[in-house]
Amino acid sequence: MSAVAQSTAFDIYATFQQFLKDDEISPPLAAILSLAEAIVKSNAGTMFELVQALNDGAEELKRRSQNPISLNAGCELFIAFVTLFPHEADNFAELKEELEQQGRKYATEAISFRDKIAELALGFIKDDAVILTHSYSRVVLKALLHAHKTKRISVYVTESRPRGLGLKTHDALTAAGIPCTLVLDSAVAYVMDRVDFVLVGSEAVVESGGLINYVGSNQMAIIAKAANKPFYALAESYKFHRLFPLSQYDLPTHNPNILSFPTPTGRSAGHSDAPSFATLDATTKGPVRSETSWSSAERAMSQEQIAKNPGVDYTRPDLISLVFSDVGILTPEGVSQYLVGMFAG
Repeated sequence: MSAVAQSTAFDIYATFQQFLKDDEISPPLAAILSLAEAIVKSNAGTMFELVQALNDGAEELKRRSQNPISLNAGCELFIAFVTLFPHEADNFAELKEELEQQGRKYATEAISFRDKIAELALGFIKDDAVILTHSYSRVVLKALLHAHKTKRISVYVTESRPRGLGLKTHDALTAAGIPCTLVLDSAVAYVMDRVDFVLVGSEAVVESGGLINYVGSNQMAIIAKAANKPFYALAESYKFHRLFPLSQYDLPTHNPNILSFPTPTGRSAGHSDAPSFATLDATTKGPVRSETSWSSAERAMSQEQIAKNPGVDYTRPDLISLVFSDVGILTPEGVSQYLVGMFAG
């Protein structure tokens, strides 16, 4: 980070983490607020130096975050705003203060975007609807709670392993009095025939109109398509991201360790890692399983195994029925058109 453009005492990532402690603040908004804070902490004396400091701050957030996709969308939006902002300030210090205030104002107003989306989604939720959702999403939770005020709904929610965020959604919906059942990630196909539509949130909506969300969203969309069930995505406009992945492996979160095979050891080719069973059960004639070998503790994935799995995945636009956003109800193609206009000034 440039010493000229940024105060060395300011830790933008620590500031980002501090904003995230507010459950209403999502990563893109926390990124915008952090960059706004960086403006007033910056020693920049020109617009060029200020934009450079913001780009450096965005890179620092990206470098230190395990999943930088949604915060990148917020950084991209705010830096574009700063670059295109029309100003009449008498001096650069006043301009920096005004930009910081505008960033905070936008983040405050953006929290209400979920209310707009919930109202738009309400028209697509019929009485007695059975809805399938995935993991945890603030905007999806808002939409379901809003629908519950006037309609009878029931919700299936996937557990969303390994983080288990579906349990957080389940607890919130159950506490609100909404009938909710937790579903195994592996049981999505099993439950699909019982639902009216799928409703998911987003980490980002990309230029193609595709969706980046918690891993498992893509397979849910594929199954919904096969079952002829609508697949709706809810996304605040600050999650629209100028990114164009062609596959799962184009995502910024992908790295060579994901889905990699372990390095071969010196064991013989015929050796198996599977436990050997010397005795047979007298009733089933099958192997007797040791209680200690198959304890619940050992059935849980290790942190190393979890690290070899993706945290998010990409859903193609042809699998998405509609995208509900604060700027309206869009087709995936409409998202592409909106992104072009948004960053064209």
